[in-house]
Amino acid sequence: MRRFRLAIALPLLLVFFLTGCGSSGQLQYDSAEDAFNKGMERFENERYDRAASYFRAVFDFGRTNEFAADAQLYLARAHKENRELIIAAQEYTRFLELYRTDPRVEEAEFERAMTYYARSPRFQFDQTPTHQALRFFQLYVQRHPNAPRADEASDKIDEMRNKLARKQLYTAEHYERRGSYQAAALSYDKVFDQYPDSEWADDAMLGAMRMYIAFSDASVPSRQAERLEPALERYQQMLQLFPDSPLLKEAERYYERAQQRHERLLAGN
Repeated sequence: MRRFRLAIALPLLLVFFLTGCGSSGQLQYDSAEDAFNKGMERFENERYDRAASYFRAVFDFGRTNEFAADAQLYLARAHKENRELIIAAQEYTRFLELYRTDPRVEEAEFERAMTYYARSPRFQFDQTPTHQALRFFQLYVQRHPNAPRADEASDKIDEMRNKLARKQLYTAEHYERRGSYQAAALSYDKVFDQYPDSEWADDAMLGAMRMYIAFSDASVPSRQAERLEPALERYQQMLQLFPDSPLLKEAERYYERAQQRHERLLAGN
């Protein structure tokens, strides 16, 4: 009989134990304020997953309750601190859409841009997050030109534009290595056309010169002269736009070579 009772008791104890463990993970709150305060306590203790759960619980009492805007903002921040950056960006956007008159809109816009900035990869990779970060930082500066972090946002804009310019330069270098001279020349031109204020603009112009010369050399004789002309134009642009560039001496060597060849080709015609 004792063995029989034990056989029954053990499974019951196991069920009780598992149920108790499960219940310990349940959220307990009796008001929006209670849920928010418990969320903030977890947030300050860096328990971001648990904090996010409590912040969501605030919305059980509606999206217009006294603590809803606070909960939405800190929900975004909890995901951001937990490196869940895509979700964080979505939650910041939700805050900005739902609570447009909140005095923390400026903070939220900057923090949203920073979530995309944090996802921006090295220049060799897909730059979609970089484009998004650039767009949101530009939007922030347009809307809050006198904000305390406007200068920081402007610095981030310059940094993102430089990275995008480097990405485009990398694409041009790829075409150059493959011997696709025309595609390389157009890609180098694109760097300057899109990012003329970047630190890579003069590198791109020199690269375009080099590729137009190579493209001319690889062309049929009847097209060589006209395909040298863009190289000559790029040099004149470099002189005007980048008079202090350390690349000018190298550009001058390409120019002299292209100019001499261009004159011979025209004379031959």
